[in-house]
Amino acid sequence: MYKYIINGGNPLHGTIQASGNKNAALPCIAATLLTDEEVVLGNVPDIEDVHVMVSILRSLGVSAEQEGPNTWRFDSAGLTTSEISPEMASRIRASILFAGPLLARTGTVTLAPPGGDVIGRRRLDTHFLALEALGATVEVDGAFHLEAGTLTGANVFLDEASVTATENAIMAAVRAHGDTVIENAASEPHVQDLCRMLNAMGADISGVGSNILRIRGVPRLHGASFSIGADFMEVGSFIGLAAATRGSITIERAAPEQLKMTRIAFNKLGIDWEVDGQTIHVPADQKLTVQTDLGGMIPKIDDSPWPGFPPDLTSIVTVVATQVTGTVLIHEKMFESRMFFVDKLIGMGARIVLCDPHRAVVSGPAPLTGSQLTSPDVRAGMAMVIAALCAEGNSVIHNVYQIERGYEHLTRRLRSLGADIQRVTVAD
Repeated sequence: MYKYIINGGNPLHGTIQASGNKNAALPCIAATLLTDEEVVLGNVPDIEDVHVMVSILRSLGVSAEQEGPNTWRFDSAGLTTSEISPEMASRIRASILFAGPLLARTGTVTLAPPGGDVIGRRRLDTHFLALEALGATVEVDGAFHLEAGTLTGANVFLDEASVTATENAIMAAVRAHGDTVIENAASEPHVQDLCRMLNAMGADISGVGSNILRIRGVPRLHGASFSIGADFMEVGSFIGLAAATRGSITIERAAPEQLKMTRIAFNKLGIDWEVDGQTIHVPADQKLTVQTDLGGMIPKIDDSPWPGFPPDLTSIVTVVATQVTGTVLIHEKMFESRMFFVDKLIGMGARIVLCDPHRAVVSGPAPLTGSQLTSPDVRAGMAMVIAALCAEGNSVIHNVYQIERGYEHLTRRLRSLGADIQRVTVAD
């Protein structure tokens, strides 16, 4: 158990490299089950969620060896079981991603309900409806039991554009007999990474990047090497960190082509950045002022499925808005509990009105003061780190395991930018 002790109030400056996309790494790790040959994944972030996914693979009999700081070699030839223990499943939301590949590989899966962030209800129906459309049967008795004598290609229309449900459907369909069309598919960069990895393994997936995927099933997949793309959620977090602390940060390997809607949202707060190839630079001399809509109306920043503004950045943009002159409405439409963390920001001095579980009106700039905080989830935890680095005085953030599930070597990287942050062991 660890906590962060942060002394804030100083601008951050320097250069960092973007980590690999957490939300791409997790399904790609699960997808290594689809072949009995070796798969090598590069640019895998060194984070808690990855360690848990690797632990689950090992519990299934898979060989998983780290060959470098961000490179893993997987060999599932020795797969011994398709049952994931309740303890393992409860440690991570992404445990649900083993359903599709295990079903395709073995024809049966037993999986306890997954854990994950406390950000409201996150339904699983879409996963099982998609797998049923491909020929699986699903029984629920506290755990989920899936069986499929033969997976068969089908036309699948998802009842919501769920990222993980799309990924499960893709991983099952690539080994199904015949052709599958997935409509209303999620198209986030991490879904695209999974598709590219599977194609490198011999799958036949077209329409990558769109909401209609066409998959021709193949009898087997082979081994491959694949490198995970940049984590645009982390990049967005560091953009917010630079702006909120009035600092200047350069982010390398940032995949700026994935930041188009993120840029539009930050522009509403008077924040922009320079692009040079795959590097972005957030300058310090920005006039952080809310850009009103036509007629002087209060602007709104709201999330939506890709290519909309990412829901994982609503927490980040909320804390950044507390340091910007003007008023903005933040509308988090996708998770009913994600905005509840703002009471901690209000306790630090932020001027925020929480209208309902989905909407908050933020007026700034508001001087923040250090406080005792507890991280409820990955992104709210990072928002608290940004708030603490803006605030005058000391802050202590507890439950930082939640933050480290998604941010690689965070304290070390923040110290390289000049942050006064310590990671301290806490007695159980």
